[in-house]
Order: sequence, then structure tokens, then C-alpha cells
Amino acid sequence: MRHYEIVFIVHPDQSEQVGAMVERYKNMVTQGGGQIHRFEDWGRRQLAYPIQKIHKAHYVLMNIECSSEILAEIENAFRFNDAVLRHLTIQMKGPVSDISPMMREEKRAPREDLMVRDGDSPEAVSA
Repeated sequence: MRHYEIVFIVHPDQSEQVGAMVERYKNMVTQGGGQIHRFEDWGRRQLAYPIQKIHKAHYVLMNIECSSEILAEIENAFRFNDAVLRHLTIQMKGPVSDISPMMREEKRAPREDLMVRDGDSPEAVSA
């Protein structure tokens, strides 16, 4: 079995159904004898460019280990699901289970040396 990273973008009007979609795709992997190493729901985000006149969409990331037959079944499900605007599958060298840079960016606390405090001028803080 090979390792894959899958990112798919769901139409914003279908955001409520994302959980059911994800469960269906997870079941495809596990019933086919595969494993899910990482799952991240990035939520609704701004698109880099409009797709079908849509500016925001729901992003989901999955790192899985499965056979090529199961991967073909998942990609086929993406193609026939009108709610999935785009999908990308990348073959990985091994399992990836750590937090993605997108999630790390959200969890990062604001840096104090870049914050302007009351009474401070911006020049004094950055100097």
C-alpha cells in the first residue's frame, strides 16, 4: 500500500454536508484495508482565485495509506460529487501525521515583539 495526501475543496453551500462526505471517504479507506494517518478540516477559507464565481470554499486535508484501487474509487467519488470543486492527490514517501503548516499558522500565538502597546510608538517596538 502507498501513502497519499489528499486535499479537496467543497462548495460553501454544502459546508453542512462536509462531515458526511468525510465519513464516506474515511469508510472507503478503512473498509479497503487502509489507514488514515492525518485528517484536518481547515474550514471555510478564501480561494486564491474564483472558481465558478465562488470566492470562499471549505478545505479538507487527509493523509491516507491505501491501495491504488481504493484511491481510484475515492477520486471517482470526487469527480461525480458536484459539491467537490477541486481535489489534489499527491503520493508521499511515507506516513505523515504531524500538524500541517496551515493548522500550525492558525495555532501560532501573536508575537509580543511585533505588537504595539498603549503609549508605545510603532518605531519603538520594532527597533
